[in-house]
Amino acid sequence: MSESVNQLHQSTVEAEKGTIAIAFVHEALVCLRERGLDERPLLERAGISPDRLALPQARVSSAAYGLLWHGIAQQIDDEFFGLDSRRMRSGSFTLLCHALIHADTLERALRRALRFLRLLLDDFHGELEIDGSVARIRIIDRIDPATGQPIAPRRAFAYGTYLLLLHGLSCWLVGRRIPLLSAQFRCAEPPYSQEWRVLFAQELSFAQAGSGISFDAGYLALRNRRDEPAMKAFLRSAPANFLVKYKNSASLSARIRRRLRGQAAADWPSLPELARQLNQSEATLRRRLDAEGSSYRAILDDLRRDMAIDLLADRQASLADIAAALGFSEASAFHRAFRKWTGSRPGEYRRPQSGWK
Repeated sequence: MSESVNQLHQSTVEAEKGTIAIAFVHEALVCLRERGLDERPLLERAGISPDRLALPQARVSSAAYGLLWHGIAQQIDDEFFGLDSRRMRSGSFTLLCHALIHADTLERALRRALRFLRLLLDDFHGELEIDGSVARIRIIDRIDPATGQPIAPRRAFAYGTYLLLLHGLSCWLVGRRIPLLSAQFRCAEPPYSQEWRVLFAQELSFAQAGSGISFDAGYLALRNRRDEPAMKAFLRSAPANFLVKYKNSASLSARIRRRLRGQAAADWPSLPELARQLNQSEATLRRRLDAEGSSYRAILDDLRRDMAIDLLADRQASLADIAAALGFSEASAFHRAFRKWTGSRPGEYRRPQSGWK
């Protein structure tokens, strides 16, 4: 492996964090479109080509999505994408972190976060419930005084963003991912639900009586491991730093992905060799991945795709070196694969962050 290719491999091991489906970019932009605001300047500042919006399979880096999040928050003065009838004004997330940083346990931090968010939002609020060994964050929609019934379900993106915010903060405070047992949503299933199985849990259900997430109640006793200096560093890159960092890591697919990420792509094992390394038969490994809606080929493709999007952000790296770092013998094969994965050419992910023609 050449020195430049080796450096690229090391950068993917250290920095590869996954990517965000273009569907979530569309969801984030709804608040601008509803207000008749021009989305193009914010997309360009985030390094997201507007042309990519027309490609259903396109993805963006977590850093780019974080920049878009901040840009939208500043544009409409709402850090919750206009998903509630009351704005979550810019600076609310920082104040939320200040409110949590001195809580000694996760339970106290979560209860404080839920009270804080209830002061900010009108259309729903969350409550922490403990039922034996299971803890739940349950979302309660506002009651319509005219009917005495809960208001119509919010967009799936509203419930998901609220829960992702709480789960991501919880994981960060205790310094580890808190595995979720299940996630339920009152709304209809969105087209991007498979993405949420990666973010939340494999056990995902929609059109339920209520929305929420559940986890082992034992995690509530975990100590807060963060302090104010750590919080300041965290805020510099939030929320991009937990959008993909605290994914569902318990699945077999996620464990395989972590295993491969620590190796050069050229050294990735074949399926029979991987099965041997995991002390399983090849048929058992296939069956377990299939039960998760995945396959070894899909894991390899998804990992290469996310690594490629990460590496393309480095405009000093040649496409040939990136192709080699991803295990392609020829740049042309990388071009074909990337177009299949994202619907666009690698060069379109390398355009300047402003000034698209």
